[in-house]
Amino acid sequence: MVFKDTDITLETKARGGFMKSLGRSMLGNESFFMNTWHSEAGGRIGLAQSLPGDMKVLDITPDKPIKVQSGGYIASTEGIEIETKWSGAKTFFAKEGAIMLRISGQGQLVIASYGALDEWTLGPAETFTVDTGHLVTMSEDIGFDVKKVGNWKSTMLSGEGLVSTLTGPGVFTTQSRSQESLLQWLIPRLPSKTSSA
Repeated sequence: MVFKDTDITLETKARGGFMKSLGRSMLGNESFFMNTWHSEAGGRIGLAQSLPGDMKVLDITPDKPIKVQSGGYIASTEGIEIETKWSGAKTFFAKEGAIMLRISGQGQLVIASYGALDEWTLGPAETFTVDTGHLVTMSEDIGFDVKKVGNWKSTMLSGEGLVSTLTGPGVFTTQSRSQESLLQWLIPRLPSKTSSA
């Protein structure tokens, strides 16, 4: 939260019950507890994400659930269901993508990206390749398969790693930056502890 009207109250609880909250926390890398903001007369609230980037409000309907990458979920209205979704054994070795959040129900969802957020639409049987660290959301009906970017040598030496091949029809969003790339750049530059003699 960045700001709120003073009449908006806060309730914190394990939304969806213990097991759903545990799965969201342990598998989806999201918070076990969720904040619920209440206002009798309506009001204003400002939300922010931890990394610099875009935010977007999506309308969710019962016939069009979506999947959201870990870290992409910010907030949602009542009527939205959130659960963890295993993306299949082929995603096991991907740093991102093995576990996604499945968002369903009726209401609005706020998503966030690290960097710019772009939306893409695939036609029937149309395919597109996305680095697993840059995928934010996708329609549930989009085909999703994690593959090597090339042969094993290219995958290990190029720094590209694993990619997601998406198959339409459906809509997906990407982010222009990757948290994993940021960590790979940052960690070697952090000062290390030196032992005194």
